[in-house]
Amino acid sequence: MSAAGAPRPADVAASSDDRRRWQALGVGLVAAFMTLLDVSIVNVAVPSMDRALGASPSDLQWVLSGYALTFGLVLVPAGRFGDARGRRNAFVLGIALFTVTSALAGLARSPEWLVAARLLQGAAAGLVNPQVTGLIQELFRGPERGRPFGLLGATIGISTAVGPLLGGLLIAVGGEEHGWRWVFFVNVPVGIVAVVLGWRLLPADSRGRRDSRRLDPVGVLLLGLGVLLVLLPLVQEHWQSRAKWLLVPAGLFALAGFGAWERWYARRGEPLFDLRLFCFRSYTLGALIALVYFGGFTAIFFIFTLYLQTGLGHSALVAGLAITPFALGSAAASAVGGRIVNRFGRALVAVGLVTVVVGLAAVVLVLDLAPVDAPVPWLTAVPLLVAGLGSGLVIAPNQTLTLSQVPVPQAGSGAGMLQTGQRIGSAAGIAAVGSVFFSSLAGNDGDFSLAFRHSLLLATGIIALALVAALVDIARHR
Repeated sequence: MSAAGAPRPADVAASSDDRRRWQALGVGLVAAFMTLLDVSIVNVAVPSMDRALGASPSDLQWVLSGYALTFGLVLVPAGRFGDARGRRNAFVLGIALFTVTSALAGLARSPEWLVAARLLQGAAAGLVNPQVTGLIQELFRGPERGRPFGLLGATIGISTAVGPLLGGLLIAVGGEEHGWRWVFFVNVPVGIVAVVLGWRLLPADSRGRRDSRRLDPVGVLLLGLGVLLVLLPLVQEHWQSRAKWLLVPAGLFALAGFGAWERWYARRGEPLFDLRLFCFRSYTLGALIALVYFGGFTAIFFIFTLYLQTGLGHSALVAGLAITPFALGSAAASAVGGRIVNRFGRALVAVGLVTVVVGLAAVVLVLDLAPVDAPVPWLTAVPLLVAGLGSGLVIAPNQTLTLSQVPVPQAGSGAGMLQTGQRIGSAAGIAAVGSVFFSSLAGNDGDFSLAFRHSLLLATGIIALALVAALVDIARHR
């Protein structure tokens, strides 16, 4: 303070900079919420799309999975692009493309039009998301990253879980025939505001790196080919030929080639992804936990929505409301987890994973003991709330710990690789858990309740594997 009691110019500048970085984070979180929401919000709109456009099952599968496919394909190149060319430029470009492609999806007049728009929309979402994580790495340092990563974790958990609810509300307001269009149109005004605020509030790249870095096109090609070959048979459930699974080893071979190329290229230039990040135990085990956890976590909402809507005949709105307790628990615990993760470390993630397993096991037990005509959305509310609380202690703290040692110049590509693992895990989990669901349904005379319990047990088991990885990390650290 000055002699007159007025704040010093340095204090005013510091306060202004602090406020500005939180405003920039707010813009990033809104963008992340919007792009991640579109992973799950479309699920409840499928029947309306079918009636309005006369789409085939294959078309609808591409509408659902095409977004996830292109989303996963561009994450690492997009993160690298932001590292090399400036995160503000990449963020604004991605949000602008996402806004335009959302409008195109809402205006679709044919299944082919809608599929093409969804593929482009997923690529735009993949361009945006690594910039948000890289922005946190750039604007915050050390322990203070816990809170913004906690908010990001809450955003991830809420957007994934609340998608069916928002989709159900929009369809209820817009009507069964054309309400699905508002699932896409709602992104347009939010996207326009995010473009303007992103350009104004996100820090410009001032380090003069634009001409000094190359984007490693061979690495982009090898990684893209590998991810495509691994994801394609997982997200295309309507492909009946078993030969499609030959694409998975081919994809793994391409990813091995990507690793060899990046190791060679790192001695001569700046690689797409610095493999030395895997020398950090926090990054390696954190990425493994994220991959496995998302394999079980994302599949829960897929099978629960099928069970409620197709099996029990509930509306899209009721199905969305039934998942809301998980979203609320996840949001509350994420905010807390981000604040305390630096105190408890990976042990906090392990506690979260145990809580998720207990909550999901309770869902299975409750449904097993409930009478046939029991109100399932009410019976599962408390166990799902418990599972959501656990999830909030997993996603945000694990992300904070995973990226804690990643240098800021590699923040975008490091976050992109982490999220690519999450997308692959989600696709593999939905394929495996969905296969058990439909197999059980076919083998038990269409008993949806039994099919749901069997598949939920598998999802719980997958999450338990993530717990094993967390316990290994804790043991090695000690």
